[in-house]
Amino acid sequence: MTHSDVIIIGAGIVGLAHALAAAKRGFKVVVFERSSYAVGASVRNFGMIWPIGQPVGQLRDRALTARAIWKEVAAQANFAIDPCGSLHLAYRPDEMVVLEEFVATTPIEDGSLRLLTAAEVADKSPAAVTNGLLGALWSATEMTVDPREAIRKLPPFLAQTYGVEFHFDTAVTAIEHPKVMAGGKVWTGDRIFVCSGADFETLYPALYATSGMTKVKLQMMRTAPQSNHWRLGPSLCGGLTLTHYASFAHCPSLPTLKTRIETETPHFPKWGIHVMVSQNASGELVIGDSHEYGLTHDPFDRSEINQYILDYLHGFAQAPSFEIAETWHGIYAKLPGKTEWIAHPQAGVTVVNALSGAGMTLSFGLAEEVMEVEPQAGRG
Repeated sequence: MTHSDVIIIGAGIVGLAHALAAAKRGFKVVVFERSSYAVGASVRNFGMIWPIGQPVGQLRDRALTARAIWKEVAAQANFAIDPCGSLHLAYRPDEMVVLEEFVATTPIEDGSLRLLTAAEVADKSPAAVTNGLLGALWSATEMTVDPREAIRKLPPFLAQTYGVEFHFDTAVTAIEHPKVMAGGKVWTGDRIFVCSGADFETLYPALYATSGMTKVKLQMMRTAPQSNHWRLGPSLCGGLTLTHYASFAHCPSLPTLKTRIETETPHFPKWGIHVMVSQNASGELVIGDSHEYGLTHDPFDRSEINQYILDYLHGFAQAPSFEIAETWHGIYAKLPGKTEWIAHPQAGVTVVNALSGAGMTLSFGLAEEVMEVEPQAGRG
């Protein structure tokens, strides 16, 4: 048997974040991943680090901690990161009212947040449609990575810098602390973290069955690289996004906006659609997304959902080309009403799951918190 201080199951962003947090504290860390590389929700997203979506308090603080860690590891692991900021664009009076209420009631005094006029938006973004634009919310805190690049480069960085040991193509089939059965062999660890994402039926199925957790399917698209090195600038989103993120939930006028959307365009709430666009370092635009809830999802994507997304996108964004090069869907775990799910099925075993689609934004910060409160392992 091979012993380590910390065993982590899953090499998606949640597992990698916990591997980094443990390794920085001097622990000997081993990570098991059932696939040749992470292929789940961690690589099927916008690549947005999105503090603006988190309510002020613990969650925004967690997001800002994660943001700082992203900047550090991007430089060390040599993957691109763009501190581009974000714009929430308002074309209808009810959208603008929500933005005004948000700024008036959100105690952020670091200068990272302000309302812009249409003329100011035009100066900041070559992509924002300014015809009919009433104004926008500018936030300086958002950043973008290419998740396909970042998730591939983080394991070798962790291995080379901190000595983290990775075992890909190695499924964990049983846990009986301190023992882990992986790839037909027995390993032992003082602390075991299960970060297996939406594939949560394999380990502790009875625990998950009583958790109330569900799964969310999203549809997304990507363009080819834009011509002549054209850049999007800040990531963009429209009024639909105000109904999606919890940071806007306290705004008194939000119910009015939701009612109007449900009345005029019921297909948006039906499919959980809100529309955002980011750009990676290769120049590709990443566009999405939708949200379908349930434990089992149709493996076939709906073309009408993608068309709804694109039609709405054209109302607030312009680019040299929106020709779609790739489409896909992702599935992530969610516990309704919660921002994460942490459980202890055995002494020494911690399950971390259900970051509800905010894994890129919150994982590094959450891992720091988890490592601070978990019982300390012996150092290897």
